Amino acid sequence: MATLGQLLPSCGGTVLNSRTLLTSPFPSPARTRNFRVKMSIPATQASIVLPENRIILGCGSVGVDFLAAVASYPNPDDKIRSTSFQVQGGGNAGNSLTCAARLGLTPRIISKISNDSQGKGILEELEADGVDSSFIVVSDGGNSPFTYIIVDNQTKTRTCIHTPGYPPMIPTDLSQSNLLSSLDGAKLVYFDGRLHETAAVVAEEANRRGIPILIDAERKREGLDHLLSFASYVVCSTKFPQNWTEASSIPSALLSMLLRLPKVKFVIVTLGEDGCLMLQRTEIDNLDPEERDVDDLFEKLKQKKDTNATSPACISSNVAKLHAKGIGTISAICANMPPEKMLPFAAQVAAIKCRALGARAGLPHYTDPRLTPFLV
Repeated sequence: MATLGQLLPSCGGTVLNSRTLLTSPFPSPARTRNFRVKMSIPATQASIVLPENRIILGCGSVGVDFLAAVASYPNPDDKIRSTSFQVQGGGNAGNSLTCAARLGLTPRIISKISNDSQGKGILEELEADGVDSSFIVVSDGGNSPFTYIIVDNQTKTRTCIHTPGYPPMIPTDLSQSNLLSSLDGAKLVYFDGRLHETAAVVAEEANRRGIPILIDAERKREGLDHLLSFASYVVCSTKFPQNWTEASSIPSALLSMLLRLPKVKFVIVTLGEDGCLMLQRTEIDNLDPEERDVDDLFEKLKQKKDTNATSPACISSNVAKLHAKGIGTISAICANMPPEKMLPFAAQVAAIKCRALGARAGLPHYTDPRLTPFLV
């Protein structure tokens, strides 16, 4: 669990821990199964122990970000000056694995770039941070992925204009020997939903080997449903759960995701300044708790949050059988499980990261004194 926490720099907020009874979307006694699930809000301190084998593999996007901050977003045909400018590595997979490397893990990455100047910079930056780039395919010609990012200081928003890499990565770019070598010794495989054809090949082999799979579900993408079928863990952007499930609320959408994805142990949705919401499942027996509505429980947990707190805190649910209209039922029991230690640490990483321009500039190292209270 500590490893997963280090891979979730945007998490920080509410977790759901409970014993649960999971049924199909249309409950039937013949299809009833017992599970354990958990909801809470990250704790102030955590005990993080790195595994002896720290190898993780990521498959997805890398690129170059051209970041320009402006006083306010320009109107059509305006000419304005930036207030600050940076060029740094980007791409969800590249960013996540950079974070993992700085926090003491040993990441490898599968992706594709071109042999242009931008591609050279991508490799140099990843390698400088300790990410193994030996499984990145370098094409002869074409262009590496890059993104223009306009950061609006007035509205605190950013606008991205992305140019994909060319030629795109296809499964035959990754030889069978490199596929097997990339997975050798890996304790976790991460996917950001990009390069879906190659990602599917990697996921199928990881699944065959029994390696846990983490999916970063930012938005609906081609091939993402197939990847989700292999997922052990899913981390979502704010809008994804409801867009994917068409549920009426975020808590109900998370419940629906667990029902639809029987291999998933937990699902997290990041909520920006409101932290995150997590629903976790574990096998249990002989549980018959009081039934509660998942949205009602979430609202009660939010009421327990300390609005004056200066560091992440974790609030857990009591024993409950959770249900959502038209979706199904999950029963739950609170316990002091690793997520309550994982999320505060991840929230702190996220808070530190958000104090600098761009996706990587602010990512802390494991030795950062601001992380010390969460590592004792």
